[in-house]
Amino acid sequence: MSDRTAQRAAVVLASVLTVDALFHLYWATGSTWPADDAESLSYAVLGTEAPFTPPVVLPLAVLLLAASGIVVAQSRRPRRLFRLGTLAVAGGLGLRTVAGLYWLFAQDTGSAFYWLNLGLYTPLCALLGMAALRVLRGAATPTLRKGKARWEDAVRVR
Repeated sequence: MSDRTAQRAAVVLASVLTVDALFHLYWATGSTWPADDAESLSYAVLGTEAPFTPPVVLPLAVLLLAASGIVVAQSRRPRRLFRLGTLAVAGGLGLRTVAGLYWLFAQDTGSAFYWLNLGLYTPLCALLGMAALRVLRGAATPTLRKGKARWEDAVRVR
């Protein structure tokens, strides 16, 4: 079983992914909150015009919910498939972070997306990416069944 820090990181990461999935499910109903219309929502969330229709947002919601479940599963019962899934989540968040840094120089500084990307999207993706790596690291260092020493301590040669 992994350590508590990795499990906490998994819960935080899974919670944010689930909230994001719930937003996508909400937008699939045709609602545009927190924007006034679909175009404003698209520009605030993506920085460009894109449809927020069920065929677009429902698969994203499913993907986010699956990612959430995989991360929690990896933190509780590490398995190769969960590890690969968590690594994919970390990679995706890393790519989004790099893209967000690029967009800081490529977007109009007067747009809502620019400021949301600067203050929320990119920093959150960077932190969540680190949380995913922490989940992976926590599951990679099992503890001994008896005592609290780590496996590395048990095999260390002096």
